[in-house]
Amino acid sequence: MSGTTTVAPAATTAASTGTATGTRPVRATRTARTARERTATVLAVLLALGIGYVGVSYLFAPETTVTGFGLPEWPHGGAAAFFDVKGIRDLASGIALLALLATGHRRALGMLLLVDALVPLCDALNVLSHHGPAAAAYGIHGATAVLVALTGALFLTERRPGA
Repeated sequence: MSGTTTVAPAATTAASTGTATGTRPVRATRTARTARERTATVLAVLLALGIGYVGVSYLFAPETTVTGFGLPEWPHGGAAAFFDVKGIRDLASGIALLALLATGHRRALGMLLLVDALVPLCDALNVLSHHGPAAAAYGIHGATAVLVALTGALFLTERRPGA
């Protein structure tokens, strides 16, 4: 009888820590998952604030903002209204990311981020096809596309509650 009582607590302890089954301890898995969720959240906030800032910059200081994009020529005169269009869209993109994050729609946020990764990817292709600097294409737009896609992947690979 005492052997049964000794075995039961040991089995319970092994099962709760995961050591008997060769899996990670429950507590370590939850901590790692929380750290991963925090990383995804921080990256999403930084991306949202970053693209929001770019949008505001195009609206209020387009002359200084366009030089960092990488295209050799920009519209002038009435065609410069393009900067307002770009600014509004970039600002709205940042707000959309923050709205999904604030409402807890983490899976939808991950999907949106993966789709949004196409924007800097296409920006990089646009810079290259118009003979802009490769450093801007790869270093600014390409790196941003990778970061946005990786952040989206972090959200999409999170464990769902109850899973």
